[in-house]
Amino acid sequence: MHPSKMAARFGISPSTLRNYEAKGLIPPAIRAENGYRGYTEEHEAYLACIQAMAPAFSIEIVTEVLRLFREDKLDEALWVVKARELALYEQKRRLETLIADLRNEEKDPQQAERNDRLTLQQASTRVKVPKSAIRYWEKAGLLAAKRDPANGYRLYGASDLRLMRLLGVLRNTVYSADTVMLRQAVAQATSDDAGGQGAMRIALDAMAHMNKLNQAQMRGVSYLYRLIRTTRPGILNEIPDWEQRLEQRDTERVEPV
Repeated sequence: MHPSKMAARFGISPSTLRNYEAKGLIPPAIRAENGYRGYTEEHEAYLACIQAMAPAFSIEIVTEVLRLFREDKLDEALWVVKARELALYEQKRRLETLIADLRNEEKDPQQAERNDRLTLQQASTRVKVPKSAIRYWEKAGLLAAKRDPANGYRLYGASDLRLMRLLGVLRNTVYSADTVMLRQAVAQATSDDAGGQGAMRIALDAMAHMNKLNQAQMRGVSYLYRLIRTTRPGILNEIPDWEQRLEQRDTERVEPV
């Protein structure tokens, strides 16, 4: 298939196609006698896998996975994928804990309104994120710490800690339009949100995003499996008989005219 036609099929440019090839994400193009580049069904399987996995795992992870796969290191490639799935699950658990805490604060306003202020070190320990991350969020305009008038040290209140916890959940999430909007929403949240309504809204939006990401990961893994079965079935330990029979039936099925 001509490069432009193959690229159009997946909504990418021919230059992106060449870039994938240069980085080893897909096998080298087939060269015709006239020197023109051509792509086959094998390339199509690789491109489908890339397009399905990248939104859920990031192109960096997909590059590593496909490199390992092409080096016959299937188990290592699959563990890379599994690690990202586990990371998303852990993020979901942290977010669920935050949502539960916010709901408890709604029931106990005095707890939410407590006036104690924490230093940078204390806040870092409380929300379990590095101090460097908190400083970065401040530079990015996502946090605005108050200063101790006596010594100039940063001081963080309850609303600041809520935002830190939200940002801590989001900071390792795959970059997407959803995460950009969520971070913008965090940036727009004010330090006067003592009751946590704004934080709760952002947290629920983040959970909806994680649910979408979880489905996207499932789709990506399914296309990775298709790639393996299409291009290198012998690398798999065992393929069930029922799966082989289903594939044979699909191959032999004749579509009505």
